[in-house]
Amino acid sequence: MTVTGERVGVDRAREAAGLLVLVTLLVPLPFLLDDFRQQLAAKYLCFAFPAVGLVLLWGYGGILSLGQGLYFGMGSYFMAMFLKLEAAAQTNTGSALSQFYGSSLPDFMVWNSVESLPWWWRPFHSLIFTVAVILVIPPVFAFLLAYANFRKRVGGVYFSIITLALAAIASIVIIGQQGYTGGVNGITDFKTFLGVDILSNSVKRVLYFVTLGVLLASVLAGRGLLASRTGKILVAIRDREDRVRFSGYNPATFKAFVFAVAALLASLGGALFALQEGLASPSLIGIVPSIEMVIYAAVGGRLSLIGTVYGTLLVFTAKTFFSEHFPEIWLYLLGALFILVVMFLPTGLAGLVERLRWRPRSRPVDVSAPALAAVRASRAEVDAPVEVRSSRSA
Repeated sequence: MTVTGERVGVDRAREAAGLLVLVTLLVPLPFLLDDFRQQLAAKYLCFAFPAVGLVLLWGYGGILSLGQGLYFGMGSYFMAMFLKLEAAAQTNTGSALSQFYGSSLPDFMVWNSVESLPWWWRPFHSLIFTVAVILVIPPVFAFLLAYANFRKRVGGVYFSIITLALAAIASIVIIGQQGYTGGVNGITDFKTFLGVDILSNSVKRVLYFVTLGVLLASVLAGRGLLASRTGKILVAIRDREDRVRFSGYNPATFKAFVFAVAALLASLGGALFALQEGLASPSLIGIVPSIEMVIYAAVGGRLSLIGTVYGTLLVFTAKTFFSEHFPEIWLYLLGALFILVVMFLPTGLAGLVERLRWRPRSRPVDVSAPALAAVRASRAEVDAPVEVRSSRSA
C-alpha cells in the first residue's frame, strides 16, 4: 500500500471513530437528562443541519454563505403552516379566540381581521404537499439564485453579502405581513401532528431520535457526496476554478448544486425544529442566526462533517451554561470563547485530532554496497566545486 493510501485509510478510520463516539454520546442522552434538557439537546441537533451544509458549501466548495437562516426558516415555516392549520381545524386544539369567533382560521389571522384563508395556505392542509415543499422549494430557490450569480462570475464576498441581504429581507417581509405570517411572534400554539400530541414527553423523545437519525444520515450522505466524482470536482473548483473551466466543466453548475444541497439540509433542520419547539419565528431567519450557523461550522472545523456537529453541540452547551450561571456577562464569555477558538484552533475541533498528525512508518533502507556507493557518489557530486562540475559537464 502506498503512503497516500495509508493516509486515506487513517483519515477514514478517524471519521468512523468520530461518528461512533458521537452516536455513543447522543443515543443514551435522553435517558440521562430531564425533559427540559432533552428538548434542548434536540434543538441543538436541529441547528447542526445547516452547519453540516456549510461544511459542504464553505469548507469544500469555497463558498461562504451568510444567509442559511433563510432556508432554515423556510423549512420551519412550511412545517408550522401545516401544524397550525391542523390545530385550527380541531376544536380541542384550536385557539380560544378562533373558537369564539366561530372561525377555523389560525388565531393570528383572526386578530388581523383576515376573513378567509389565503390561497397559498390552503395546500398545507396536506402533509404530503408540506413534505414535498420542504424538500423541493428551498433547494430549487437556492440553485436558481446561485446559478444566476455564479454564471455571471459573481462570487467571494459579493455573493456572501447577497445571501446576507436576502436573509435580512425575508425577516423584514415576514414581520411586515403579520396577518399572514404571524408577524414578529411567528407561528406558534400547535400541539398535534396527525393527531398525535407532540407536547408529551414520550413523543418528544421519539422526535429526538428521529432528528438524530436524519442528522446522521445527512452526514453520511455528505461524506458520500465528497467521495464521489462530483465532490472531487467541487474541491478542484475551490482550489483552481480556472483550470476546471478550461477542462470543459461548468463551475457554476457544480457550485449551484452544492449550494442547493446546503439549503436542503438547512430546510430539514428547520422543519424538525418546528416539530421539536412548536415555533416558527422570524428570529430564526435574519442576520444573527445565519452568522451563528457559520460559527458552528467554524468551531467544529469547516472541513469536517462530524466535527461541525460537535462544534454545534459545544457552542449551544456553552451558550446555555453561560446564560444560566452568568446571566449578566454570558455574551462576553461566549464571544471570548469564539475568539479563543479562532486564535488557537483555526481549523476547529477537528484540528485537535489533525494535530496528532499521522506519519507513515519508516521503512528499512537498503544499505548494500551498490546503494551506498551511489549515495556517496551523489554526495561527492553535490559537494564538488562549481568549476569542477562545469568541466565535467563540458
